[in-house]
Amino acid sequence: MARAFLFVLDSFGIGGAPDAARFGDEGSDTFGHIEARCAAGEGDVQGLRSGPLHLPNLNALGLSHAAALATGRAMPQNTPDGFWGAASEVSSGKDTPSGHWEMAGVPVRFDWSYFPDTQPTFPAHLTNDLIRDANLPGILANCHASGVGVIEAFGEEHIRTGKPICYTSADSVIQIAAHETHFGLERLYEVCRVARRLADPLNIGRVIARPFIGESPADFTRTSNRKDYAVPPHEPTLLDRLVADGRTVLAVGKIGDIFAHRGISNLRKAPDNMAMFDQALAAMEDAGDGDFVFANFVDFDTNFGHRRDVPGYAAALEAFDRRLPEALARLRDGDMLMLTADHGCDPTWRGTDHTRERVPVIGTGPGLSRGPIGVRETFADIGETVAAHLGIEPGLHGTSFRAALTHA
Repeated sequence: MARAFLFVLDSFGIGGAPDAARFGDEGSDTFGHIEARCAAGEGDVQGLRSGPLHLPNLNALGLSHAAALATGRAMPQNTPDGFWGAASEVSSGKDTPSGHWEMAGVPVRFDWSYFPDTQPTFPAHLTNDLIRDANLPGILANCHASGVGVIEAFGEEHIRTGKPICYTSADSVIQIAAHETHFGLERLYEVCRVARRLADPLNIGRVIARPFIGESPADFTRTSNRKDYAVPPHEPTLLDRLVADGRTVLAVGKIGDIFAHRGISNLRKAPDNMAMFDQALAAMEDAGDGDFVFANFVDFDTNFGHRRDVPGYAAALEAFDRRLPEALARLRDGDMLMLTADHGCDPTWRGTDHTRERVPVIGTGPGLSRGPIGVRETFADIGETVAAHLGIEPGLHGTSFRAALTHA
């Protein structure tokens, strides 16, 4: 029986979304702009990387071909070793849950609610209820902000007063940052659970706990103990369907949080992309016949996309690329490995938010044919292809391209 592995390079869009203008993102292109900046000598990090972006293993699977297909650029002349294409998102938002749910076969056709870019950003009733129900002395920030900047701005006052730092972004989210020791990690989680309950009537997609350590802006650092409290998917996802069929779903990274821990058999976390890759490899080793490994590599988005750090993003991509052969070496007869993304986060773009882009869909497996799979109309085609590969019944959305991967 087959196995399937889906690796999500969080935020690694490839441009060309047909509805990008509706989101103010026309022309955004995470991969293309990183590649261009590196070619121009603007992606160098002393002692870490320099020169043109070097992704030989991803490009061997068809990454550059997928990007050309997505954007209409000239197609590279080499022939990839894998199957390659791009996918457009049909969900209403460009947030993490929408992208992941859609690739798991459940597009988000409704609109999430968002908080206005004002100060204060949260409605008074929400703030007052959170302070009362979570027994807080108050809150800080109460604005749109980037995670690192808001901690640097309010971290010392938070330590002094015990007031958590509450902020949002262009996503449907409440983020709550607090010090792991001065405030307490479990205390932060409890505050977030209260916020999740209060956010439900407001149709807010996620509440995120953002713990940090350090004593001053010079050394404040967010830790790996982030926890997302997400609304559960509104329909059964690929994960639910697999578990119902007796399969094991091994989730790596924040996949469990994104799906509200529904349809997850086994969860593995790690503090950074390279440790996450270790966990993904271990999950591949542990997966049995008919099982599915779903891994998210969040550093691309959190550490580099939102921070608009082109050199850091480039270095992270190259580090991932260097390890990709380790995953390819673990594929056995009947396996399929696919790599994709959930949205864009162009580090050259204005602001600090996600960007509406097409995503790559590239992959390989013993016995699978190579070549183009076209521009898929929805991320749901990814999930339906996994479903077909693993031999379960199709879902309600998306179209499998699995038949195109079988040699004639």
